[in-house]
Amino acid sequence: MPEGAKRGSRRGGRGRGGRRSPLVAALDLGTNNCRLLVASSARDGQLRVVDSFSRIVRLGEGVAATGLLSEAAIDRTVAALRICAQHIGNHAGVRLRAVGTEACRRASNVGVLLARAREEAGIALEIISAEEEARLAAIGCAPLVDSEAEGSLIFDIGGGSTEVIWMKRDGNGTLNVMSAISTPVGVVSLSEAAQGALDRAGYDRMRDEMIERFAAVKVEMDGKGAFDCGTHHLLGTSGTVTTLAGIALGLARYDRGKVDASWHDCADIETVIGRLAGLDLPGRAAIGCVGADRADLIVPGCAIFSAIRHTWPCLQLRVADRGLREGILRELLARH
Repeated sequence: MPEGAKRGSRRGGRGRGGRRSPLVAALDLGTNNCRLLVASSARDGQLRVVDSFSRIVRLGEGVAATGLLSEAAIDRTVAALRICAQHIGNHAGVRLRAVGTEACRRASNVGVLLARAREEAGIALEIISAEEEARLAAIGCAPLVDSEAEGSLIFDIGGGSTEVIWMKRDGNGTLNVMSAISTPVGVVSLSEAAQGALDRAGYDRMRDEMIERFAAVKVEMDGKGAFDCGTHHLLGTSGTVTTLAGIALGLARYDRGKVDASWHDCADIETVIGRLAGLDLPGRAAIGCVGADRADLIVPGCAIFSAIRHTWPCLQLRVADRGLREGILRELLARH
């Protein structure tokens, strides 16, 4: 439990044989967001979320250009980590794994953040590799791979990197990771590198750049075997993908219960992308599932998604409002 956190009385649910399931927590500090989940194991083996927190902190703002976390970004992040510590402290005996991803990997002064996180929030951050990030995302999303499909291309569009994971069933029907590749471009870094306004022309330039990047990823993946778009589907996790799904579903406001595990024709998502790319910043911000916080990042995210779909042209997309954090939680529960 984080230092100085208040011990609460809420505990996990009952597990098999009447045993109390432990509470575990996963904190994902990304380039754009700080997210926390506290959960236990339900009787059906699923995760039972008992607490959550999410805040946009833009930790990676400017890192691509300077190689440094700014003082303002560190301040925003530590403030969010303090709130995470309060949430964790409201529950007794929580086992926590807190990880930092691309912005932390790239910043030469990340030690300043690590020290302040420990001293001011009582949270020990672990900077994980791109490979570990992809592995955990695959674990978190694997339950959503269609049981009738041969496999899936899982992708996680982050703020500073994008992970692409190919999972395929073996002769026994067990899903295995065939390839997991991370490319150091996400919605924040792509937005900061964009030349000119994020209008339709700007979107087209970013999409072309990402198609070129993913072509190299595909060459590497093809070395592990042939990917059949007819027997696989796309499985996307990230704020970009869940936002696009919310718009495609016609939601006035984002609703995780309707978005998570939803199926979409990729062509329908491309239609949503075309609509967003044609709007200006206020127009995108006025869409309920986008809002002001994501209005400047949704177009780079659209460019990344469309490039992935161009490279692996599957017909169907399943959307996951889950990923790295759920992978951490499942591993913590399994170890217990």
